[in-house]
Amino acid sequence: MLDRSELAIDVLPAAQRLLGCVLAADTPDGAVAVRLVEVEAYRGADDPASHSHRGRTPRNGVMFGPAGHLYVYFVYGMHFCANVSCLTDGEPGAVLFRAGEVLGDPGVARVRRPTARNDAELARGPARLASLLGLGRDDDGTDLTDPASRVRLLAGEPVPRASIRSGPRVGVAAAAELPWRFWIDGSRAVSSYRAGTKRSRRRTG
Repeated sequence: MLDRSELAIDVLPAAQRLLGCVLAADTPDGAVAVRLVEVEAYRGADDPASHSHRGRTPRNGVMFGPAGHLYVYFVYGMHFCANVSCLTDGEPGAVLFRAGEVLGDPGVARVRRPTARNDAELARGPARLASLLGLGRDDDGTDLTDPASRVRLLAGEPVPRASIRSGPRVGVAAAAELPWRFWIDGSRAVSSYRAGTKRSRRRTG
């Protein structure tokens, strides 16, 4: 398991540490695991693209800690997206899981994502990743560092800094210039960059 202390830090180093880690889930179709290859960081009051920018609400409460818990939200009335809370308890921050590479036999993953044209698309993009792992509203608040949880975050080998790239967050209108999206160079599962609009602020983590 990834130790909670590795996430109880600022969202930028936490996001980079998450690259290469494994997000695993037990689904009705069987176990699925992905190696995280793309993430986005969202802070608190100083980040206008973050759900926590205007303070704590029943919806964003998980972002205020403690670290290591799943923050799930619904977007555009169609999809769920998933984040992990970071920073110390009481300080809002989270990292969005943007994309992952399926580990092991992709059979279960293909059952869960039958429309994917290839293995790289199985968990490319936050909505696809959440769908693959079966993440929904009931999973909000799940402790990802608990081995008994249905969804678990496993420590992976830290990715060398030379293999990490950064750039603007996808689909974000506010603070769009911040290079707070991080990905592993060369991974086919990394999503394409798309500039944001005002409507896209609802998608932030």
